[in-house]
Amino acid sequence: MLVSAKEMLTKAKAGKYAVGQFNINNLEWTKAILQTAEELKSPVILGVSEGAGKYMCGYKTVVGMVKGMIEELGITVPVALHLDHGSYEGAKKCIEAGFSSVMFDGSHYPIEENIAKTKELVETCNKLGLSLEAEVGAIGGEEDGVIGGGEVADPKECKMIADLGVTMLAAGIGNIHGKYPENWAGLRFDTLEEIQKLTGTMPLVLHGGTGIPADMIKKAISLGVSKINVNTECQLAFAEATRKYIEAGKDLEGKGFDPRKLLADGVAAIKATVKEKMELFGSVGKA
Repeated sequence: MLVSAKEMLTKAKAGKYAVGQFNINNLEWTKAILQTAEELKSPVILGVSEGAGKYMCGYKTVVGMVKGMIEELGITVPVALHLDHGSYEGAKKCIEAGFSSVMFDGSHYPIEENIAKTKELVETCNKLGLSLEAEVGAIGGEEDGVIGGGEVADPKECKMIADLGVTMLAAGIGNIHGKYPENWAGLRFDTLEEIQKLTGTMPLVLHGGTGIPADMIKKAISLGVSKINVNTECQLAFAEATRKYIEAGKDLEGKGFDPRKLLADGVAAIKATVKEKMELFGSVGKA
């Protein structure tokens, strides 16, 4: 059964740990993340970007796969299925398809429009018992073709959006999607503290979790970050393990070309990455 992310994140905020959102790209990804969450007894959020949703044949297909897998694998930990960086239309489609959580990224709209659209989605999500993530101040890097430069959110705007009754808030604090450049200045903890002061008990979200040093992650959690998004790191680990398998010529040995064998090392690498993150975030044993 899918659950809203509200309860798991409220507990995380109070307990000073964070729940990982791990983006899914296909069956292997989904299975690896769910199995790891179950093994470690950790709550988990499965993130789906609009691009990945399209790639996996639409949101209904994703919902069917995830629900079927939870049942067949006997998953007992809380699982939220969450739209990542959703457009207004995308959020509505995911709500219809049966997602338990959505993100509406209105950070590129003028604040008034971001507020109006967020307000409407708050009402819909409240009625249906879904969790809603909003964003203020674009996150840097590239996400589905939208490029931002490590922007920093205005704490006052964060409070305006938080006051609309969203479940969690993503605020830019100098974080970036994808690989971090050599000259990256690091997270803006001063901004994070300001936002935390103004938004109180609201769980805060850190996007672009790949490549942020562990000490910075821990400090961010201590300052109110309760959800951390990881995507690129799993992709890099999967690609590296798969490349090594093929370079070693294992696909040419016996039935090594069978996709179940061909992708097994990559799947193990995703699991290892997810485990490492869950341990770092402090969510192990919290289900």
